[in-house]
Amino acid sequence: MKNKAASHDAAGLSRKPTGSARQCAQAVLMVEPAAFAFNAETASSNPMQLPSTLAASTLAGMARTESAALRRALESEGVRVLLAEDTERPAKPDALFPNNWVSFHADGTVVLYPMLTANRRLERRDEIIQAVCTRLGFKERRRIDLSSEEGAGRFLEGTGSLVLDHIDRIAYACRSPRTDESLVHEWARLMGFKAVVFEATDPGGQAYYHTNVMLWIGSRCAMVCAEAIPAGDRKRVLSSLRASDREIIEIDRGAVAAFAGNMLELATWDEALGDATVLVMSASARSALTDTQLRLLSGCVDAMLAVPVPTIEQVGGGSVRCMLAEVPECSE
Repeated sequence: MKNKAASHDAAGLSRKPTGSARQCAQAVLMVEPAAFAFNAETASSNPMQLPSTLAASTLAGMARTESAALRRALESEGVRVLLAEDTERPAKPDALFPNNWVSFHADGTVVLYPMLTANRRLERRDEIIQAVCTRLGFKERRRIDLSSEEGAGRFLEGTGSLVLDHIDRIAYACRSPRTDESLVHEWARLMGFKAVVFEATDPGGQAYYHTNVMLWIGSRCAMVCAEAIPAGDRKRVLSSLRASDREIIEIDRGAVAAFAGNMLELATWDEALGDATVLVMSASARSALTDTQLRLLSGCVDAMLAVPVPTIEQVGGGSVRCMLAEVPECSE
């Protein structure tokens, strides 16, 4: 798609897309990393992280380059991006994954989440939330702060732990050290969602650290690694997904390892198409998909955007979806 400058009115506010608006945000928060590095505190629950022998300054520079490329690609598709700057001190190696500590919702709710490790708790910064309100026009009407649950050893890491079907108001979550089942149900009660909780494990039998590495949900399709879900849970999860009338595309654990489960559909606007959707993924995720899977995806979205983020994936253990916190238009 071409640059969609026409998608903003004179006040700088984006058009409200129809159809996909309830599922897909038209703006995102990103954080420019200052001290990106291998996070030893989170590694035990995320084997997708791999240590690097490169100097810390080199790694941080590579992560900033990849993050900047993603931002430019999103903006070229008409997606509004707020780039918040990380602070160098204290060092926050995973600061470029803001969707784990905060989520924004169309009713004006902001949720703050309890994080498993101490150095990720440092990422919660009120000035970033204020910037989202000021620069993206988000209207905060309610704040739910679950961060005190850290003291009780209960964790729920945002839209990493929760994959949300905004249309049918269902929150999917796989149990892990970072996703406490009781907190999933508490979040669902507070937000008016139904919770669907299940097991999902990698080839070694370890729980996937976040649900959003093996499941994502768009407006017209969903992608899931069904083979990672034990038989006792699989039928229940697939039945719930199919009840939404979306196209269900299954991937295997190999594709999950390439971050094919870590995609995000966003809303945008195009002069020719009008209201449109763009599916954002990493280059490695796209390369892991079969021709059949790509054909099914192309029938469900208006555009697909694949951006290489190899350093962030290999060292950080997360991909493009983890780098984006959606900021929806607030309902009246």
